[in-house]
Amino acid sequence: MQDTPPSVPDFTQWPSFPFEGDIRVKQLDDPVPFEPPRRGEADRECTACHAPDEAYIWVGERWRVRTMDRPTGLPMVLILESRSHLDLGDLPNLLAAELGVMTVRLERAIRSLDGVARVHVNRWGDGSAHLHMWFLARPYGRLQLRGTFLSLWDSILPPISEEQWRENLAMVAAWLAEFGGRPLAEPPRIQWQAPSSLSSPSSEGAAEEAEEEAASVIEAADEIPESDPAETVDTAAGGESGSMSDAGRDRAEGDAEGADGEDLPDPDDHGGPARDAEPAARDAADADTSAAETSADRATGEDDGTTPTPNTVGRTTASGPGGAG
Repeated sequence: MQDTPPSVPDFTQWPSFPFEGDIRVKQLDDPVPFEPPRRGEADRECTACHAPDEAYIWVGERWRVRTMDRPTGLPMVLILESRSHLDLGDLPNLLAAELGVMTVRLERAIRSLDGVARVHVNRWGDGSAHLHMWFLARPYGRLQLRGTFLSLWDSILPPISEEQWRENLAMVAAWLAEFGGRPLAEPPRIQWQAPSSLSSPSSEGAAEEAEEEAASVIEAADEIPESDPAETVDTAAGGESGSMSDAGRDRAEGDAEGADGEDLPDPDDHGGPARDAEPAARDAADADTSAAETSADRATGEDDGTTPTPNTVGRTTASGPGGAG
């Protein structure tokens, strides 16, 4: 009796295989006579060539490093790209040698992060003709994530916190900048009003992004992160704030008049009750001076004829032969 081949490959029984239950193999399509052009081929635009440096976490003279547009399930997912529009087999000797140096340097930087055990380096290239190498960090202790299915697990695991994600990006960018280039990733900022909380530079767009599914290697393969819509939000918010400020100023000017339409007292106007209080204050001061002179006469038993003279701090002192000076 002939052995019946298994309906699914053996790797479906591996501990690292992300799925369980009944699985069947898809029917293989017939090959096409001509493969469609990738991005950057024929008349298709190259997104990597048109991406600004601000879309990357680190940029150099010949290389750039970018990430996904938001946190993923793995501690770190980075893409190394050449500035020149070249594929892997098109690299001249200089860039080919530098690719090896950059690969080792980036692997070390990612592996230096807390909670990272291994760094998987991948190159597929089916989506874009512009060279890009994927670097996937496997979490420490997650033995089930070992092997070739790590990119699938990235879509399954819950995304890490944005604060930790941005801190990891800033550390990798700083590591690369030690050898040259320019780091563009920034760590989260501490809110000193509440020291236990952190805010990220893109917190303005967090509410909109929260409704979207987490990005992953599989879902966003070969795509350049789009520009942050936070700038648009900030601009719109700034316009509304200006209008409200004008309205607030109008209300403040209107409140300067009483609720019944009468003018409130002007603090610069010294008339009215303020002027009436001045004679009373002068009378009280004269009374104090007279009392002080009477006390001095009683103490000496006679009036020595000296004239009271106020000193610089307002006290009354005696001038003349008997004065204390």
